[in-house]
Amino acid sequence: MIFADKALLPDGWAHNVRIEVVRGFVGAVTTDAEAQPGDVRVSTLLPGMPNVHSHAFQRGHSGLTEMRGTGRESFWTWRQMMYRFALSVGPEDVAALAEMAYVEMLEAGYTRVGEFHYLHHAADGSPYDNPAELSDRIFDAAEATGIALTHLPVFYAHGGFGPRAPDEGQRRFLHSVARFVDLVGRCDARRSRAQDRVGFAPHSLRAASHQDLSQLCEALPGRKLHIHIAEQVQEVEDCQAFSGRRPVEWLLDNFDVNENWCLIHATHMTEAETRHVAASNAVAGLCPVTEANLGDGLFPAPEFLEAGGRIAIGTDSNVRIDVAEELRILEYGQRLQSRARNVLAEEGGSTGRRLFDAALSGGAQALDAPTPELAAGAPADLVGLRDPLGLDQGDALLDRWIFGRDTGVSDVWAAGAHVVQAGRHIRRDEVQSRFADVLKRVLS
Repeated sequence: MIFADKALLPDGWAHNVRIEVVRGFVGAVTTDAEAQPGDVRVSTLLPGMPNVHSHAFQRGHSGLTEMRGTGRESFWTWRQMMYRFALSVGPEDVAALAEMAYVEMLEAGYTRVGEFHYLHHAADGSPYDNPAELSDRIFDAAEATGIALTHLPVFYAHGGFGPRAPDEGQRRFLHSVARFVDLVGRCDARRSRAQDRVGFAPHSLRAASHQDLSQLCEALPGRKLHIHIAEQVQEVEDCQAFSGRRPVEWLLDNFDVNENWCLIHATHMTEAETRHVAASNAVAGLCPVTEANLGDGLFPAPEFLEAGGRIAIGTDSNVRIDVAEELRILEYGQRLQSRARNVLAEEGGSTGRRLFDAALSGGAQALDAPTPELAAGAPADLVGLRDPLGLDQGDALLDRWIFGRDTGVSDVWAAGAHVVQAGRHIRRDEVQSRFADVLKRVLS
């Protein structure tokens, strides 16, 4: 049993809430209750946040790309370093890197991850005897740490619009459509937990042609589909030069973009594209920390939300893993651009609550999961916040978590398992030790 001084229930904040956990799900929820001996006590209880976009192996080079070279630094110069790192890790390394990322996600309050997984083959580009070898390691890492997984194997066939031949640095990513569909089937067969899901992810319009996308949608109907799009100005310009249209415009004109789609980044959209994506019911998968780190640009969040758009947050390159920081940078970027405050809040409402609710529901939609909530029958994916001040503030508590410094994650339950206690994952020490061994070897 869990006892919370206050908890965010579907119909609002409640006090003295006692929650039963039964076989990984929320059982009875009692308000105005009294704590009982043996209850785990937390100050504040929230639903766990979905992380809609992660490249787990990139956790290994967090903070290692901040040395300026000659000329202008950009996403494209960063990408070359990432390729070198991707060519240096083996299956056991991939598992260790993913475990570290997933431990930190749980400690931050994420309870489900969408793993946009494009590292498939051996370092020389040849397939493993088991074509799903590295996907299996992602499943292993999720199971070992407790985080729920929506696995999104990535289709990657080309190096640019045209299609252009792939670069040498991309050799571990490449598939034909037939081999990729086989990989998705193998991931379906590997899935052993009820909470896990398998979607798929054409990497981008530059890596998957019109024909590729059409064949994938035909072969894999009804699944969640994630795609990088309009992240970089150069990508927009290259798409225009090839097709005569901008990436989002081209996608909307050629495919039935709907509630099963998640458009990752979608940073550079016109007003018309913004309205059309919002009307499509697709989710915009935003990664504000990574987008800031890479100098991508700023998503048109006020216009998108005003048009009824759905958003989710992700950790992408895993340069930093922090629910509050993603939401904070999403809002602060808009403040810097508009020179105004509380830009994404509804009039009279809390900025933190608006962002939290939007990312919660959008993330669940994009990852094919139930919307996290503290209600009987829901998955017991729960986050406890410490609140040393003990203030009864309702939504202002979310504002203090996201924009202040008085509170943070103390406990996390994933499918009912109490995996984070006193702010630390129960397996952090062993996972961190393996992670350190990988980095010492790879970076030496």
